[in-house]
Amino acid sequence: MSQPTTDPVEPDPSDSRGSAASDPGAAPADGPMEAVRAADDEVIAELEESLQEGGRNDLYPYQAIVLTSFGGPEGPEEVMPFLRRVTAGRGIPDERLADVAEHYQHFGGKSPINDQNRALIEELRAELDRRGLPVPVLFGNRNSEPFLTDTLRQAHEEGMTQVLSITTSAYSCYSSCRQYREDIAASLDTLVGEGRTLHVDKVRQYWNHPGFSRANARIVTEGARQVLDGGATPHLVFVTHSLPVAMDDTSGPGDGEGNLYARQHHQLAAAVAEEASATLGTTLEWDLTYCSRSGPPSQPWLVPDVNDHLRELSARGVEHVVLAPIGFVSDHMEVVFDLDTEAMETAEELGMRLLRVPTVGTDTEFVMGLVDLAVERAAEARGEDVERPTWPGSEPRPSICEPGCCPNLRQARPAACGSD
Repeated sequence: MSQPTTDPVEPDPSDSRGSAASDPGAAPADGPMEAVRAADDEVIAELEESLQEGGRNDLYPYQAIVLTSFGGPEGPEEVMPFLRRVTAGRGIPDERLADVAEHYQHFGGKSPINDQNRALIEELRAELDRRGLPVPVLFGNRNSEPFLTDTLRQAHEEGMTQVLSITTSAYSCYSSCRQYREDIAASLDTLVGEGRTLHVDKVRQYWNHPGFSRANARIVTEGARQVLDGGATPHLVFVTHSLPVAMDDTSGPGDGEGNLYARQHHQLAAAVAEEASATLGTTLEWDLTYCSRSGPPSQPWLVPDVNDHLRELSARGVEHVVLAPIGFVSDHMEVVFDLDTEAMETAEELGMRLLRVPTVGTDTEFVMGLVDLAVERAAEARGEDVERPTWPGSEPRPSICEPGCCPNLRQARPAACGSD
């Protein structure tokens, strides 16, 4: 920053009247006026340094966060187009999609996921404001409006070229990690074709980041406490989205042992059950189950199905169950239909008392954890040494996915945020 040629506070030395001699109230040349000028110089130096830093904060170099999610229809007329986008390239006829569409029509043709994500965005903004991080939070979906490509295009129009993605999926497999990375790459490719260049990174998969895992442990513990206070000891049934067995077999890095998706869920379920048992002073039995199977009968998917398992538990004499959807971030369609509707109907049929505890949703601990993850990723981008907390285990997932991680089994597609 340049200074004015003549300081308006200091008389021009070329003035023949002099300075102190011409003004009886003027300070001596080596008195307080020099201190004032020194203070001004210091302020100017600090301002110049601030400008050179380019507004750095704990999220530098990122200019925006984009919450990247699956998407869902927001009216009956959107259901079939949404399902066609989700299943594009798989040759699934509309007759089969119509069966899935009934799940949405059961709730007026609207998925709750978009409203839940908007609520999460508001909480993220509030937490960023609390920490003094003036970074906007955008919203981009893979399969419904607002589409990720449109969101990134608007960001570029507003001068943003460095963006950080937080996905609404915590675990590692093709559909919950690499497919998001493929969609980010496709969006960036579309924008390059328009002459727009952006760089997008993402936070690591956060199944064992304490903001997610500890929040789940607390939620499950409180649910179990509620049943115990009623005089019964519950059986914990953890639930996540089922996958084709082949997708689980190849989840993880290309040179790894596979089955990372199932192993992550088993490890977190075991840790949560152990934590709840220790806190409540009683041993809680538990199992991991799956929901939302959608493939053809000939294709093996992860089992047991939650409804089948409830029947098995009932046959063993279990009467009280705490159902914990640890595989999901919010109470979207797989939760409100598969669990709150179908699993609840199964429990009623069996005479079983079932308590379904919430997902992490907009839980404060979870929201703070997502911001922690964003700050962690920004520090990595700046080349700093980063503490990467985990629970359970001691191995955080990399924020830049390893070669061959969670491959696309149908066709090879470019993926962003990875090293291959």
